[in-house]
Amino acid sequence: MSTNQKYALITGASSGIGYELAKLFAQDKYNLVLVALEPDLLNQKATELKQQYGVKVEAIVKDLFKREAPFEVYDQIKAKGIQIDVLVNDAGQGQYGLFAETDINRELDIIQLNIGATISLVKCYLPEMLARKDGKILNLSSIAGKTPGPYQAVYHGTKAFVQSFTEAVRSECKDTGVTLTALLPGKTDTDFFNKAQMEDSKMMEQSGSDPAEVAKDGYEALMAGEDMVISGFKNKAMVGMSNVMPDHLVADMMKKQQEPKED
Repeated sequence: MSTNQKYALITGASSGIGYELAKLFAQDKYNLVLVALEPDLLNQKATELKQQYGVKVEAIVKDLFKREAPFEVYDQIKAKGIQIDVLVNDAGQGQYGLFAETDINRELDIIQLNIGATISLVKCYLPEMLARKDGKILNLSSIAGKTPGPYQAVYHGTKAFVQSFTEAVRSECKDTGVTLTALLPGKTDTDFFNKAQMEDSKMMEQSGSDPAEVAKDGYEALMAGEDMVISGFKNKAMVGMSNVMPDHLVADMMKKQQEPKED
């Protein structure tokens, strides 16, 4: 078993970028607390990581769409006497469609997951990290947070919040020994697009990044204490371009990319 007593807490850890990040922490002999919704998949991944890397892995099945869930996660971890050294807020979902036509309850759930769960877990763990003068937080932002996103208006809005929030709290924590890092992927080959019901979007015709490469970019930036990392050259170029274009033109450009495919 691992001799390293450091623990990383990762939400959305059963697949995609979250799972790839879990592997990187395990390789560096961090013990893990993994949070996800599907019990079978989560337990399977937890067992794999335990066997492959010889680290301790705690699996917590929790529905982070629920407002109280992040605090229950915190209490469960506390009850086990585990100190969290690195917090990774990876869990997030989107919803495809014109805002006038999409389901508001689904969108309020997405706001709770993408924003509510993220800030709740940071609220739980940041004071402890500051008291120890040691800790790292990685928040999954997105290049979506840098651009308005027609057909994904709420998702892009949540990621703009995560980006702004991460940068603000990072500044508050300057010179404390605690760092916050934002990871900004673009389109990545994960289950995100199925969950967002984006099968009909032109976006699906574009090739996506490998989640393992995105995770590596995020992991390295986190460990170096950087403020943010845009994963992938194409995504860096897109954010660079959107920074100099007026927002309404960026929104129109994104609309063309995300609109439904023509029959």
